[in-house]
Amino acid sequence: MLAGGLVLGVGAAITLAAWTDQEWAKGVFGSGGAFGIEGSADGTTFGEHATEAAAATLNFGLDADNLAPNEAVYASFAVQLISTSTNQADVTVSQIDTAALAGTTASYVYTTSATCNATTYAAGTNENGTTFSLAAVTTPQYLCFKVAAGSIIQPNATGTVVWTFDAESADAI
Repeated sequence: MLAGGLVLGVGAAITLAAWTDQEWAKGVFGSGGAFGIEGSADGTTFGEHATEAAAATLNFGLDADNLAPNEAVYASFAVQLISTSTNQADVTVSQIDTAALAGTTASYVYTTSATCNATTYAAGTNENGTTFSLAAVTTPQYLCFKVAAGSIIQPNATGTVVWTFDAESADAI
């Protein structure tokens, strides 16, 4: 009887094994397209300036290294999506002026062209606005930067202001 139960138990185990099954599925994913921004100090020649050490040098004009009290200098910068970008961008602007020339202030506005002077600065919008969007690869956002000397600045001194543009991908183009 014990031997019969053993045979029955093995038969049941075999029967259970015959009724099991598995099914598997998997998906393979990867990121497509490209994303990035680039900048231009002249509004036409764009390139990537991915680190502070490789930052684009803005052209503030002849008087930028010879400021006198109550003077201001201006420079333009354009930011656009790289030509292969497949997504729009939300861009955050940061201004680092801890090494600025003592007695000066730096600010910026958004404009519609690469022209940047006192007139276009006055007509600009969203002074020191920290965000903007890029929606197409051929449509740059122009910024007009102003560095103004106060009534008291140190003679024969220098300083630096750095602006960063941090882009985050948004909707597909």
